[in-house]
Amino acid sequence: MRIVIVGAGEVGFHIAKRFAAEGKDVVVVDTHSEALRHVSEQLDVLTVHGSGSSPKILVEAGIAKAQMLLAVTNSDDTNLIACFFGNILAPQARKIVRLKSEEYADYAATLAKDTLRVDLVINPDVEVVESILRLLAAPAAVEINEFADGLIWMTGVRLDQDSPLVGRALSELPELTGDLRVMVAALIRDEKLLIPSGTDRFKNGDHVYFACEKADLGAVLGRFGFRHSPIRNILIVGGGKIGLRLASILEVGGKNVKIVERDPKRCRELATILDRTVVLAGDGTNHELLEEENIQAMDMVIALTGDEETNIISCLLAKRLGARHTLTRINKFAYMPLVKAIGIDQTVSPRLSAINSILRQVRRGKIISAVSIKDEAIEIIEAVALKDSELVGRPLKNLTVRKFALILTVIRDGKVIIPGGDTVIFPMDRILILAASKDVPRVERILAVKVERG
Repeated sequence: MRIVIVGAGEVGFHIAKRFAAEGKDVVVVDTHSEALRHVSEQLDVLTVHGSGSSPKILVEAGIAKAQMLLAVTNSDDTNLIACFFGNILAPQARKIVRLKSEEYADYAATLAKDTLRVDLVINPDVEVVESILRLLAAPAAVEINEFADGLIWMTGVRLDQDSPLVGRALSELPELTGDLRVMVAALIRDEKLLIPSGTDRFKNGDHVYFACEKADLGAVLGRFGFRHSPIRNILIVGGGKIGLRLASILEVGGKNVKIVERDPKRCRELATILDRTVVLAGDGTNHELLEEENIQAMDMVIALTGDEETNIISCLLAKRLGARHTLTRINKFAYMPLVKAIGIDQTVSPRLSAINSILRQVRRGKIISAVSIKDEAIEIIEAVALKDSELVGRPLKNLTVRKFALILTVIRDGKVIIPGGDTVIFPMDRILILAASKDVPRVERILAVKVERG
């Protein structure tokens, strides 16, 4: 598969890295020589210097033979024009466009179906807000992804020494969860991935990823020792596009919301748009301001400015002054391990949201969605089992996929099945599979084609 990526920024780089590791034929186009040099030094991909909005450059990148065009630069105009010429030069290719401007949000469907005929329009800001809303529903979680139209939630939590999980073996989990259906998918221990077996024991500090029905999440977290009061009082640092979108949703939901914004002009704009939200002109890193606004009464402080340093300092200061939970926006992937290590509860990333949106479009077989966790080391794939897939018609204990992947759940007729060795997958079942990123191509092949057996 040839994939042409227009944009060598962090989104383009990480998408190229993933696909190059899977053996795909990747070409990266950008106008910035330094960005291209970084790509070529780190990855086994081709690079083309020039603008993706130029048909000549797209031809040089081999667009005519491409199965996919990803336009993910920071310029909406460049991305739109790249897709326009992509339709002329490679009508067979699937096209994904990243658009950040709010002006395009209302026209996404038209762009996709009529004007540009693209397969996916990504607005990372929208997806970040959706991620925040999920985390607000379970503040104990460090990460939540949803599957099966929201029926299944994959949740990550960090265990402390008081958790009743600590010291227990995985095989003892049913004693704790009772009739709740939950599947532990992975552990992150000392920054290393572990797919646990029945004899593995949970330890203090483990990051545990588990799948369960959305309706059961609160009860499962309670059994794991995570209990929290509802989130009612929220302070948002940063009144940009993401902050405004989030505040608009939260105030409609009855939350008590305050926004701190540095720019007085933007404050006036926010005050005219929002109904119940209190808009404050000031700096989220200002100690006196936070104390004046009774920061210790805040259930959640969410830092959403475009500056990572401001977001991190705001959250650390708020936590020190008594805020219950903190969540920060991070753009640079390199900052993510640091943020978790210094005590900020949760993070969201527009760029990671964009990457996860793209992944579901480039998977083979009947794949519905795919997301990465643990700094892209693990991928969770939601797929429909096709009748000619090796997965169908045999007990799971007899499948080769068990050697390199874990089937987490099976959804049949709207009901969730936590599978065992004797579970048999039927055609059209929706399944959730966890695999290391390096093994994803093998999972794709098994999802798509039945393996001949002699």
